[in-house]
Amino acid sequence: MYRRARAGLSGLAFLTFLGILTIEAIVSSITTDQGVVHYEVFGRGKPVILLHGWLGSWGVWQETMTYLGRYYRAYALDFWGFGESGKKRDSYDVADFVSLVDQFMEQLGISRAPLVGHSMGGTVSLSVAIRYPQRVSRVVVIGSPINGNSLSLSLKLAGYRPVAFLVYHQMTLLKLGIRLTSPMITKDPRWPEMMDRDLSQTTLESFLHSIASLRRTNLEASLAQIKVPVMGMYGSKDVIVNPRQWIALKRGVPHAEIVRFKEAGHFIMLDQPRAFMAYLHAFLEGERPPEPLTEVLEA
Repeated sequence: MYRRARAGLSGLAFLTFLGILTIEAIVSSITTDQGVVHYEVFGRGKPVILLHGWLGSWGVWQETMTYLGRYYRAYALDFWGFGESGKKRDSYDVADFVSLVDQFMEQLGISRAPLVGHSMGGTVSLSVAIRYPQRVSRVVVIGSPINGNSLSLSLKLAGYRPVAFLVYHQMTLLKLGIRLTSPMITKDPRWPEMMDRDLSQTTLESFLHSIASLRRTNLEASLAQIKVPVMGMYGSKDVIVNPRQWIALKRGVPHAEIVRFKEAGHFIMLDQPRAFMAYLHAFLEGERPPEPLTEVLEA
């Protein structure tokens, strides 16, 4: 399980990986015109912004933040309706999260930065690069849908109110289902506990509206507007988002670098953390990728 240390928060951190990951980070929040945004920041240097996926929170990035903090100032925020961010909203669409990133950067004085997004967070990252190109220097997407039709059937169904209502109000059964299917989703045994925590911080409306919006999203016609460097990471064993979404990304952004992780699923940063971080760091630095730890495809 992930545990966070808050007292006397400095810029220092330590990682204990004996089944428990502990990270000291600066814990804070900002108030936007649409609600409170909780975020955590670790490290010094140029900013990098990390965006979580559906039903997630900043916590999925703890190992990544510990690594990136050696080179950058890593920010991980919670979208409205998730984690510790505000939940008093009527809308939790992808477009709302795109606006959130712009407001977040404006308030923190971050004029431009790389965006690293997992799943829905990657879709948001690409959307920010399209809508606010001046904000984005690079984009990394991890298991992200370019077209909402690529979502698994269970996620598509979750975007319909009767289904969402039934699932959300049967939380015990949902958590049991997560535990039973966890081995098909990620190799990391901590993931069910992470999901338990994150699910407890969602609302029915954020659960429903965000996935319904993601299902309707299709960036294929807009990707050509993205001129900054892009990397797409996809796990060949992903059962949440069709891993062949890398093709749509490459078709829309011909200069995109594509990395396919043969032994990873939807959570590449958890399944193959060393390889993931090696490719991520090389891309952020504008360097050649490391010696192939996975299959790298150019087309």
